[in-house]
Amino acid sequence: MTHYLDFEKPLAEIEGKAEELRALARKNEEMQVEEEAAALDRKAEDLLRDLYRKLTPWRKCQVARHPDRPHCKDYIEALFTEYTPLAGDRGFADDLAVMGGLARFNDRPVMVIGHEKGNDTQSRIERNFGMARPEGYRKAIRLMEMADRFNLPVLTLVDTPGAYPGKGAEERGQSEAIARATEKCLQIGVPLVSVIIGEGGSGGAVAFATANRVAMLEHSVYSVISPEGCASILWKDAEKMREAAEALRLTAQDLLKLGVADRIIPEPLGGAHRDGAASIAAVGEALQAMLAEMDGQSGKALVKARRDKFLNMGAKGLAA
Repeated sequence: MTHYLDFEKPLAEIEGKAEELRALARKNEEMQVEEEAAALDRKAEDLLRDLYRKLTPWRKCQVARHPDRPHCKDYIEALFTEYTPLAGDRGFADDLAVMGGLARFNDRPVMVIGHEKGNDTQSRIERNFGMARPEGYRKAIRLMEMADRFNLPVLTLVDTPGAYPGKGAEERGQSEAIARATEKCLQIGVPLVSVIIGEGGSGGAVAFATANRVAMLEHSVYSVISPEGCASILWKDAEKMREAAEALRLTAQDLLKLGVADRIIPEPLGGAHRDGAASIAAVGEALQAMLAEMDGQSGKALVKARRDKFLNMGAKGLAA
């Protein structure tokens, strides 16, 4: 069953009518409805194109959070072979919001790490909706250290509303774990490539995305705080999330201009949730291209380029 966002309701009506006609035709073979249904399909496609031509930042947030978007697990299953998951932080527990392990990408050994939100009620609860606890970030640190030891590129897939802010997580050192993961990103002497596949929320995303190359899917978002959280702080009103989304400059297009993102990966018409296979293939091509850009670079050069990238971020704007 198709899940429609609030702004897609007119589209839902048209596509619903086309499906109703075809359902009637299946019950009564004498009915000739295909021409009318095809006309509705064309109308729906035109409307879909209009809706997605100029999405507002808030609507992009809604698309980025769409429950049917491909998640980390989908990308790993489609793009990687010989995936061997590695679990636990060797200190407290295994955090299912973070998945990762050894794999081959186009027959090249790599370490892949990502946030996993889950795709149904049970898995979303198990995965804590992609919100990692300290042990999740410590697991990621362990995997990055292993990749560095064996000279394996690290590929990260970011999709989180942010790190989990629960009492237990804070007691176990959530902020310290995020900071250590970010520090580890800056230290490893291997190529580090990150793709924002949905939401890139706050430090929970930065801990995976302090990379040599950062790509964003066309309708993904990446920000220091959610629009609702920003609105609650600035205006004491979470309903002002639309204004907050505009102010945060969280879209892939804005972040490419600001130099936070290095490339935008196009999505199919209507978003990644309408054609997951095409979106996954596009991410695979982008990963391959970004890795190729760093082929032959020494570990020291990779670390220096990564550190310089983030130290210089925003310098142009300050100078102006």
